[in-house]
Amino acid sequence: MNKEALKKAANFCAYQERTHREVKERLDEWGIWGDEADEIVVWLIENNYLNEERFAKVFAGSKFRVKQWGRLKIRQELKMRGVSDYCLQMGMNEIDDDDYINTLQQLITKKQAEIKDTNPLVVKQKLLRYTLSKGYEQDLVWEVLNKWPKE
Repeated sequence: MNKEALKKAANFCAYQERTHREVKERLDEWGIWGDEADEIVVWLIENNYLNEERFAKVFAGSKFRVKQWGRLKIRQELKMRGVSDYCLQMGMNEIDDDDYINTLQQLITKKQAEIKDTNPLVVKQKLLRYTLSKGYEQDLVWEVLNKWPKE
């Protein structure tokens, strides 16, 4: 096994959480593939440098708390990164249901203050479009909007 590549890969994983796919792609860039790449990935997993479940939990939790993404957007992004269904579910479990609703309500409140239009239907449509773009479920958004104080 290439010790220099192993050290570079370990540093790559230690810097921030990575998926198996990201590590494989980086190894490809370094000209390492096949059995050698697989051995490096196995070593990284065995030595806890690479843990896809941990990646999914950190990713989902931080995208929700920091960027206020909804579950749909987080799930889509994790799938695009090649995370397994099990790890994806573990990541989604990091999002508390009450926090999720509260964050959605805060997003709506903040966005509503920015909307200049006075037509309630236009305001609702803009709020819906905004929250859907953040990855929130349409049914949930409608539920919150229909309970929303009429101003």
